[in-house]
Amino acid sequence: QVQLVESGGGLVQAGGSLRLSCAASGSIFSINAMGWYRQAPGKQRELVATITSGAATNYADSVKGRFTISKDNAKKTVYLQMNSLKPEDTAVYYCNMMIIQSPLRARGDYWGRGTQVTVSS
Repeated sequence: QVQLVESGGGLVQAGGSLRLSCAASGSIFSINAMGWYRQAPGKQRELVATITSGAATNYADSVKGRFTISKDNAKKTVYLQMNSLKPEDTAVYYCNMMIIQSPLRARGDYWGRGTQVTVSS
C-alpha cells in the first residue's frame, strides 16, 4: 500500500508564508509526477502546482510568482512554499502523486488526506 501524508498547514495572516510537505511511504518503484491541489468551501478542487519526474513545473495563474513547488526524490517528498499568502488562498490543500508500485503494475493516482490552510485578512 501507498500512503501520502501532508504537513505544514495552519493559520497565517495575509502576506505571510507557509511551507507544505507531503511524504510518500509504502511499496514504491517510481514516482512519475507530484502535485498540489486545493479545495475551498463550496468550490471544486483545483490544481495549484505540479512537478514532473524531470523537475518541470506548472502553476495555476493565481499562484504564479508566489508559490514554489519542489521535491526531494530520495525522501519521496514534495514541498509547496507559499509566500505572500492571500485570504483567497484559504483551502484544504491536497498532495497528489502518480506512483508505480512495481514494473509489472500500472501507474496509480494517489492522494493525501489534505491539510488546512487558513489566511486571515
